[in-house]
Formats: sequence, structure tokens, C-alpha cells
Amino acid sequence: MDYSYLSTPIEYLRTVGPARATLLQRELGIHTFGDLLEYYPFRYLDRTRFITINQIAETNNYIVTKGVITDIKTVGEGRKMRLTAILRDVTGSLELVWFQGIKWVKESLRTNVEYLVLGRPTLFNGSYNIAHPDLEPVKPEGEAVAQSFIPIYSSTEKLKSRGFSTKGISKIMSVLLGDAHGNIPETLPKHIISRFGLMGREEAMFNIHFPKDAETNAKAVRRLKFEEVFMMQLEYLYAKTERREKGRGFVFNHIGNYFNSFYKNNLPFELTGAQKRVVREIYTDMRTGKQMNRLLQGDVGSGKTLVALLCMLIACDNGFQACLMAPTEILATQHFANIMKFLQNIGIEAELLTGSTKPASKRKIKERLQKGEIQILIGTHALIEKDVVFANLGLVVIDEQHRFGVEQRAKMWAKNTIPPHILVMTATPIPRTLAMTVYGDLDCSIIDELPPGRKPIRTLHQYDGDRLKVFGFMKRQISAGHQIYVVYPLINESEKLDLKDLMDGYESISRAFPQPQYQISIVHGQMKADAKDYEMERFKKGQTHIMVSTTVIEVGVDVPNASVMVIENAERFGLSQLHQLRGRVGRGAEQSYCILMTSDKLTTDGRARIKTMVETTDGFKIAEADLKLRGPGDLQGLQQSGVIDLKLADIVQDENMIRVARDTVNEILSSDPRLLSPENSLLKRYVQKKSAKINWGRIS
Repeated sequence: MDYSYLSTPIEYLRTVGPARATLLQRELGIHTFGDLLEYYPFRYLDRTRFITINQIAETNNYIVTKGVITDIKTVGEGRKMRLTAILRDVTGSLELVWFQGIKWVKESLRTNVEYLVLGRPTLFNGSYNIAHPDLEPVKPEGEAVAQSFIPIYSSTEKLKSRGFSTKGISKIMSVLLGDAHGNIPETLPKHIISRFGLMGREEAMFNIHFPKDAETNAKAVRRLKFEEVFMMQLEYLYAKTERREKGRGFVFNHIGNYFNSFYKNNLPFELTGAQKRVVREIYTDMRTGKQMNRLLQGDVGSGKTLVALLCMLIACDNGFQACLMAPTEILATQHFANIMKFLQNIGIEAELLTGSTKPASKRKIKERLQKGEIQILIGTHALIEKDVVFANLGLVVIDEQHRFGVEQRAKMWAKNTIPPHILVMTATPIPRTLAMTVYGDLDCSIIDELPPGRKPIRTLHQYDGDRLKVFGFMKRQISAGHQIYVVYPLINESEKLDLKDLMDGYESISRAFPQPQYQISIVHGQMKADAKDYEMERFKKGQTHIMVSTTVIEVGVDVPNASVMVIENAERFGLSQLHQLRGRVGRGAEQSYCILMTSDKLTTDGRARIKTMVETTDGFKIAEADLKLRGPGDLQGLQQSGVIDLKLADIVQDENMIRVARDTVNEILSSDPRLLSPENSLLKRYVQKKSAKINWGRIS
């Protein structure tokens, strides 16, 4: 077997060549034979089952029909030239259109010949047509059909114009598979294939592209899906095992004066059982001599920052520095203000470093940091600048970690020769399936309790027609001494989207809540930083009653006196974002409310999102619902960013398969952590190939 065969550049495949290879690379990211082999069909058509022309509807994505071609003609001139043909059956007629390859198509078409037609129907001027259909003459009665199950591949207009329609891709796939016999290596060990009754890899590849029937195709898809999720889990869990074995880290084995003094004298409230458990988990990690790489999940208001501070104090007790990096200046400044309140009379030197820090102050902070005079540094992306040098960085805390790019986190990780312990935090609860995939190689801690005294937020759904009733409720809340957020999805009016825009909303609220009785702040992302900070401060100090804002306040504004969150056009927000916004209230002891304003016309998904928000405040249940409603591709850009690189498997529909694969990998690694057993040699080969690339998992 030639293991290098699938690494062959695609231009060397018969019928492709350099020019078409460049197109495949640019349009589909297909560079090698192996890339083409893993360019799977997105659906299949059974050519023995076709519809009549009068059955074509807008719901049809791709169809098989048949009829006799009549009236072939060329229309237009130059670049506007097109070829049309009419396909007729006993129920009606359908126009076929070609804009490219007109001469070749015209020469190949025959009138009064019955054709099988495959393509995507489009409605134009009240009639259906198919552009660039795939055609083939209908076989005489009784003559065997070469292949009844037709693969349908995604293509682009540029590819279609160069002969790479779904039929064209199918042709080169046929050439590849014809030549590849005996050169498609197996990736799964025999004991795994036998245990789960899987098809061999080469057989699966043939039957996913050119299946003889639906049953064989299903077996091929199951095999290749399992391989995908199994190898993903192997990569994550092997990296986790390797890190635990090799990942040298600082030893924090001492709880000293800083931690004890804070715990006895400055702790604002008794820690919840979940907070105590998480602190123990983190401290256990930091004592092992291995680098900690832990994800801390906690719902909005669960007390993650306090846990992070306790861990930073442990670092300081052991003679190390710690830093906390936040994605925005608002959040970094808030963390700094809160932590400074906590640290009174403890003797800890802490500083804030952001892009807005004045040059003279910035220079002084950097000098003191390098000398070790600053023990805790809080900031934004400014912390990763090259000239920010720590004397002895032992712990890095990254808040809302999904908002930082991997390379940005890597720069922080590389601040020391021995990498510091890493604690990444998120207030966006992560569904179990995502935790097994995206964060599969991290140790995970969850704070699943809210601090005592917090009342669950009441969530209400109101329609636009209820606005006067909502305004009356807001006035009663203000009379009781509380403050209110009103959040809009856009800043300026959009002709394309029927949304309440921020400025229009501000004017409407200003009329309903006139000065001087009511004071209103306005904040949005296009304001200058100093103007934004000024408005935020007015609201924090209670000088304004209502904050009209965009989602800039989703993360980082902590005003315990704010008891009402009104979200306009709530149907336009994702569940995760709605949950984050709702978490801006309910931070004090008083009952808080979230009012979801929507239009009367709600989509099925929109109605489901609103219903979920009204029924539960559990962030993990909301995250699961969000994943099911939106799919992995929309969650924090994971699919687009390549974090979830799955070609066949679906992390929602195939959750059970992912769980089985993970359990199986854990079982293998528990008995053979280095994969040295001959029966696991294929798995060892895979992880060695992967480890040649940068292992971003080590930097969370």
C-alpha cells in the first residue's frame, strides 16, 4: 500500500491538470487526492424515482425528472448569449438553460430524444427552469442502469462553468476511486472495527460516493462518521494525557497570608459549595508540578471572578505573579474596581493596563511589573504586547475566553520559559456535546450554584402592542428606586431589517419618560470610549434611571440596583445572547425582571427561543436548546473558524456516537496511554501526524 498516494497534488489526477486544480483549490480547498476523497456528497438522488414536470415545487432542492427535448435555440449575443431547450412530458414543459459551454451542449443535444434530467429548479416569471442541468438519454426498457443512486455534490458557479457541476465532480471522483484501489489506508484498529461492526475504510469510501443502494450507503456513512468523531476524541484526549505526563508547571503547594487574610477578613459572603469545590479542584491542579489547563464554567452571577481572585492569591502566596485578561476595557476596568475593593488591607499590589492607559502610567506599570513589584495585573489585549514582561508569571486567568483569538492566547502563554497555569472562564454555558468536542482536552470545572440571597429573574414576553403597559411597569420600578436597561439590536435604521433602531427608541423613551423627572443614558459601540465611560458611570452612580443601549452591555456592566432588562426585538437575538443580557440584572437582593419585546409575527424558531427564555433561567438548559435550534455552525463561529472540523458528523444529532467514541478512547488510553501496543499502531500513527502541527489545545 502506498501511504503517500492520498497526499498526491490534485493536478496529477487524470482529467484535472494544473488550471482546473487551481480552481478546485481556490473554490473548495481541495489540494490533494485525499482532500477530494473526503469531499462527500451532501445528498443522493435515486434515478429510478423521478417526478413529473407538474410536480415541481419551490420546496424541491434538487430533482430528477424526464421528458423529450424540443425547441433548442440560442438567445442573445456576446456575454449575454444563452442556450435554451424545452423539456416536455405529458404533464407540462420545463425550460433548460445554459450560460456556459453553449457550443458543446448544443452539439450534444438531440430533439425528440427522451432525457433523464437532474438539477435544481428555479422559479422565474411564474415558470420553473433549470440552469446547467445534468442530462443523459433514458435507457431502453429492460436495459440495466449503471448506477441508480446518484451522489449530489456542492459546487459553485465558477466550478460549473469549468465542467465541475455535480456530474463533473462525480466524474473525477470516479477516476480517483478507480485508480485508488489498494491505496486507501485503514485508520481504525481491527479491534475497533470488529467491536462496532464497521465497514472497512476503502469500502466505505467507495460506498459513500457511489453506493449501490441506500442500506450500503448508510453503513458507509456510519463508518466514516464514527472515524471522524473517534479521531477527534483521540486527538483531544491524547493531548490531555500527554500534557499531564510531560507538561511541566509551577508548584503552588502553599496557602499563605494573602489567601487566609482575604478569606477571614475580606470575603464578601460565604462561598457556595460549588465555589469551594472548584477552588479545591484548581488548587489540586496547581500543586501537581504539571501545567494546569482548566476551563471554568459558571452562569452569569455565579461568582467566577471571586474564584479567580482566590486562585490568584494562591499564586501570590507562592511568590508568583498573576494576571487576568478580559476582552473589553469596560470589563477589565470593572474587574479591577471589584478586585481592588476585595483586596483592601491585604497588602497586594495590583494594577490595570488597557489601551487607554496613559503612556506615562503604562511605562511605569511595565517597569514595576518587570521588577516584580506588581503582583496582580488586570487588563485587555494590552497584556500580550511584547514589552509587557513579567518577573515571574505563574497564573493566567482569561475571562470570556472565546472572545480572544488562539494566537492572542498563545502570546500570553509564551510569557514564561515554563508556561504559567491557565484558567479560562466563560459565562456562556457550554452544552455537553460541545464540551466533549471543542474543549475536549481541557479539565473542566463548573459553578452550578448562585450565591445565597439571589432571587431568580422573572422573564416575561410582551408584544409591541403592550408597550404602554410595559412603560407603566418601568415607571413603577423607577419610583421604587430601581434602574432599567433597554437594549436594541441595531444603532441605525436598516431598510432590510424590520428592527427597532436605537436612536428611534431613545426618542420614543425620552417622550414617555420626560426630563427632569427622568434621566436617560445612551450607550453604543460607535461612541468614543470617554463618552461611553461617562454614560456608564452616570448609570452606575444612579444619576440616570434608564440605560438605552445596544448589546455593548452584554458583558461587563455590573449595577446591582438595575432590576429590569427590556430587550427590544428579542426574536432577533440568539438564546445565548438573550441569556447574557438577562444576566445584567438580578445582581442585587431585589426581585428582577427581564421583558422580551417582540412583534406579533414570530417564526417557529423565534417562538421556541422566547418560550425557552420564559420557562428557564438555567444556562446549561438554554445552551442545549440553543445548540439544537441553531446548530454548531452558528455558535460563536465555531464551524467557520475550523474549531469543529466535521465533514459528516453533527454534534447535535450524533451526540450519542460522540459519547461512545469518547468512552472508547478513554478506555484505550487508560490501558495504553502512549499507544505503544501493536494493536494501537494506527492510532499512534495518527496522533504523531497531528502532533507535527501546532497543538493549540495546550494553550486552551
